[in-house]
Amino acid sequence: MSPLRDAQLGAFTFFASALPHDVCGSNGLPLTPNSIKILGRFQILKTMSHPRLCQYVDISRGKHERLIVVAEHYESNLSDFQKQGKAVLQVAYEVLEGLEFMNKHGLVHRALGAHNVLMDCKGNVKLAKFGLYHMTDHGADVDFPIGYPAYLAPEVIAQGCFHPSDSSHDEAPLPSGPKTDVWSLGVLLFELCAGRRLLQNIDISDRLKFILNLGCMDDIVTVLAEEHGCLDTIKDLPPNVLGLLRKCLLFLPSKRLTPAELLRDPIFSGISCLYTSFLKPVSLFSSSLRCAHLELPEDISDLCKDDDEEDYLSERAIDEVYHLWCLAGGDLEKELINKGIIQSKPPICTLPNFVLEDGESFGQGRDRSFLLDDTTVTLSLCQLRNRLKDVAGEAYYPLLEDEQSSLPQSNSSNELSATVTLPLIIRERDTEYQLNRIVLFDRLLKAYPYKKNLVWKEARVDIPPLVRGLAWAALLGIEGDIQSRYESIDKDTPIPTDRQIEVDIPRCHQYDELLSSPQGHIKFRRVLKAWVVSHPDLVYWQGLDSLCAPFLYLNFNNEALAYACMSAFIPKYLYNFFLKDNSHVIQEYLTVFSQMIAFHDPELSNHLNEIGFIPDLYAIPWFLTMFTHVFPLHKIFHLWDTLLLGNSSFPFCIGVAILQQLRDRLLANGFNECILLFSDLPEIDIERCVRESISLFCWSPKSATYRQHAQPPKATTDNGFGKTPTYYSSEYQDMPKTDLSREPLALSDLKTEVSPRISAEDLIDLCELSSAGPAKRTRAGKPKIIAVDIRPVDDFSRGHISGSVNVPFSSAFSPDGELLQCPTSGILHNYKGCVIVVISHAMKTFAAHLVKVAFPRVCILDGGINKLKPTGLLTVPSPQI
Repeated sequence: MSPLRDAQLGAFTFFASALPHDVCGSNGLPLTPNSIKILGRFQILKTMSHPRLCQYVDISRGKHERLIVVAEHYESNLSDFQKQGKAVLQVAYEVLEGLEFMNKHGLVHRALGAHNVLMDCKGNVKLAKFGLYHMTDHGADVDFPIGYPAYLAPEVIAQGCFHPSDSSHDEAPLPSGPKTDVWSLGVLLFELCAGRRLLQNIDISDRLKFILNLGCMDDIVTVLAEEHGCLDTIKDLPPNVLGLLRKCLLFLPSKRLTPAELLRDPIFSGISCLYTSFLKPVSLFSSSLRCAHLELPEDISDLCKDDDEEDYLSERAIDEVYHLWCLAGGDLEKELINKGIIQSKPPICTLPNFVLEDGESFGQGRDRSFLLDDTTVTLSLCQLRNRLKDVAGEAYYPLLEDEQSSLPQSNSSNELSATVTLPLIIRERDTEYQLNRIVLFDRLLKAYPYKKNLVWKEARVDIPPLVRGLAWAALLGIEGDIQSRYESIDKDTPIPTDRQIEVDIPRCHQYDELLSSPQGHIKFRRVLKAWVVSHPDLVYWQGLDSLCAPFLYLNFNNEALAYACMSAFIPKYLYNFFLKDNSHVIQEYLTVFSQMIAFHDPELSNHLNEIGFIPDLYAIPWFLTMFTHVFPLHKIFHLWDTLLLGNSSFPFCIGVAILQQLRDRLLANGFNECILLFSDLPEIDIERCVRESISLFCWSPKSATYRQHAQPPKATTDNGFGKTPTYYSSEYQDMPKTDLSREPLALSDLKTEVSPRISAEDLIDLCELSSAGPAKRTRAGKPKIIAVDIRPVDDFSRGHISGSVNVPFSSAFSPDGELLQCPTSGILHNYKGCVIVVISHAMKTFAAHLVKVAFPRVCILDGGINKLKPTGLLTVPSPQI
């Protein structure tokens, strides 16, 4: 026999039972397909990580209710037991270890058979297909039986569970319990000891009858031995092995032990000391996939790998290997087609019956044997290894530099540095690039929170999709025992909000298979209710479900982390949006957004104001859901990768960027056309939106987006955008609250202002008046910011800001607001495109006139010139002699 191959990726397929298309549920919506239900239940299986269980990796849904499951796989199974030279008691003990772990998590195997007890290269037991019974709701969602006739316990056969459609019971049979698997284990051990298969030469119905007839036998082991002609072999077994067989093969489940009880039986007293208890890794995100996934053994090999080549890939987590396999061109359906598992048939052959004109019929209905193919196909890693053959070993062990030094953004070779400049969609599909990014983030996240700053730095480049959930949690600063906090919240006691949550969930991102599953709805309900209960000062508003969706999708098996992320996200970006009376908060937000439109695109702002298309008509769902109500999840992921690096003013820039993508159509249409345009928003290039949002954010002075109802001040944090000018990208709430900071305006006064205000402190910082440093300039040589003092010349000469220009109001604009053609107005044109800070006592009108004639980036100084007088920074020109 050829050398054993170690852990591989394996795939098997089955069909869910189809539902009638003309039947709706109690809520009037179409019934959820059984394949969607199975997909939702499957997710928890990915967290089942134990040395005795094959790790589940993924499930995909195809046509006609077909499902393909990917899991850890080994070529050797219990039929190779004799070649392993391992004692029967050790095999039994290892199987029971796996069964006990499953039982602790509420699962039973129910499909135990010789070919589902796999063995790795060291002869250790690995149970496979243990999740089939759970994911199919105890067999209710499929048309084939779960389990194998020779291994089924008598109570299972008596309930008619082997063929649910043949059951005479009016009610569905009770789910199988842990003792069911103990009987199956007894049959497996009997076969090992006897050296032959049980009831191999009789048909299924006779097998089932034979097992049921064992109920009247006192010694089932002896009866089976006599039936199979191996009585002497069985009698010669060691007493402890024979005793184990008799304890497993007890007809009445009430007398049979559970796997946990059997493990502690004196029979295993000489075996249990050889094994240590399994301890699941514990970390901040202890139930996350990154911690749960099993790593491939070190000596994994592949036919296409050189024996002398060190195999770094085998040391990576199995979910990571599968992710890279998909990026390298892996196709599950193609693999199954190539192995003959999936076979195409002419459509007429899929009909239940075929009737000729003379009445002769052919066919016997749907062939149940095709509903589950028990074959597991090994997925070859050759193509993936070929893609990664030029990746240096150092890439698998990146050196994390000291936080004080500058970590290269790509943290890899020159070739990868070049890849960073490619569009994000290309980078996310590049196998080599993703390997480097995943390995790097994996190390950084394992060192969280100690390497939090490096996580932020690398997130500026991009975030690998495989680790996005944990990366977001790190960016949101999630720390501590989140699981205990989540479990302490009462999510079961009815509250008035329950009804609204029940109405909203079936409409929230239901195009997604995972979120539309019943398990998705249950988790949605629990996380949303936990947030409502734990924030008694806030209320549930429609849109909260959309905010929850990205976090739940990324942390489907970790509700606590999804809740923690959502709880950290809302106060940062939607502070007080969920008050019972949030009208003042939202109106202030929309007013500031209007000012930001005028600041960045005055021509568009003028047009929208003229036709009465104000943000109140379209932007409330944008900001209340942070665009999750507008974009599908895959676009939200890319958008929020950047949003989480910015502060609470960044959403304004996203909103302006969206409008600018629709700019031509908005400018060409009136009110009704614009309403129709936003009722079904056209396709938005999300990567362009992100890129332009960052640019807009960089040009926005930090105090321009000041809001009275924003989050209270916090300690200064990294702004997130590595290459942006720091003088525009700081969080305005982080400013020291001195007498130079902005004063809050009444909402009625704020609405009268077209342009945003900038604080005196911000102006001083931007113009670098206090440091006398070099002026910051654009590529065209213009200063990035210019102070325009519109007071009369005499007032200007008595004292002004160093570097400011004097453009008296009366000499620049006519009484009708028209820009005059004169040298004074020429000065303004020279600075068009710069951030223009208007300074005077009547600056609101002047700024409004500039916006009306399409001057961008216009703002006014909060408090006017009087705010600067106490600073001592006003200069007086020396008298000319």
